[in-house]
Amino acid sequence: MSLRIRLQRKGRKKNAFYTIVVANSRSSRDGKFIDKIGFYNPKMNPFKVLLNINKAINWLQKGAKPTCTVKSIFFLKGVLFKKHLLNGVKKGIVEKSEIKKKIKTWILNQKNYF
Repeated sequence: MSLRIRLQRKGRKKNAFYTIVVANSRSSRDGKFIDKIGFYNPKMNPFKVLLNINKAINWLQKGAKPTCTVKSIFFLKGVLFKKHLLNGVKKGIVEKSEIKKKIKTWILNQKNYF
């Protein structure tokens, strides 16, 4: 069973918002899902994203593949960077105490761009 992290459409016509879910790749877009990990509303200016970062990293480490849109949301929220650092801890390249410092500096640098 291959897992995908993708958007599930909610709302009414021309006023959609999305929940970020982990689902089987063969299930329909708005069908059954395994876990709900976040919320995305592109209609707000700026867009609103609520995300459980720890759940997202946990599913990525288990082998779930994000769709293109979800991958860009993960990049903006720092999920992919944190997963990268945690893989470095497993390999012994990065100390666990350094992770929080690196994430804080990364977030500060991202606020300058967005």
